[in-house]
Amino acid sequence: MQATAQSLQHLDGTLVDQNRHICAFFNSVDEQHRVLRPFVQDGFDRGDKAYHYVDPELRDEHLRWLAEAGIDVQEAMATGQLEVCPWQEGPLHGDLFDLDTWLASFEQVLQSGPAAGYGETRFLGHMEWALLDLPGVDDLVEYETRINYVIPKYEDVVICTYDLTKFGASVVMDALRTHPVVIIGGLLQENPFFVSPDQLLFEIRERRSVRKSASTAR
Repeated sequence: MQATAQSLQHLDGTLVDQNRHICAFFNSVDEQHRVLRPFVQDGFDRGDKAYHYVDPELRDEHLRWLAEAGIDVQEAMATGQLEVCPWQEGPLHGDLFDLDTWLASFEQVLQSGPAAGYGETRFLGHMEWALLDLPGVDDLVEYETRINYVIPKYEDVVICTYDLTKFGASVVMDALRTHPVVIIGGLLQENPFFVSPDQLLFEIRERRSVRKSASTAR
């Protein structure tokens, strides 16, 4: 099942109704902006809350993109409808990635929209924080796996963006295995590589056990 990029405007239908955790692969910031613009615009048109965490060095560029998409950025931020947070105020709080702490914060973000009277929260995360040399970032795959237990409890769409010019093939494959829906080449489609979180968490534990055994044997 697949749809053109235009379907990102409404993200409706069975595909996204049942699977709201989406990985999006892009080769440039320009491509990302072009493909995701309808999704972002439609969220504001519908009165949804928007939460974006971004590379701090790209935050100003991100805000300009939102303004160019017709969003009154200052007004939306003042009312709380829009939050654009650098990584350090999101997954990398304290310059480390604490999986359990961020999972709790992530769920609070999803709860924040309806709690403030918005229809939904549209979540957009730039995942390049996992490339930084900081404690805990190796838990990226487990994080992407475990939020599959959280997202189905809410009506919110979560898009995790990956820059294909920065991530290696192994991380891209792991990202595919943790998201039931994928955007690639501008297309939104069901992801045939998705693995259930129960199975993938078992594999993650097995990987760690093998690494630990190898380290002990040295």
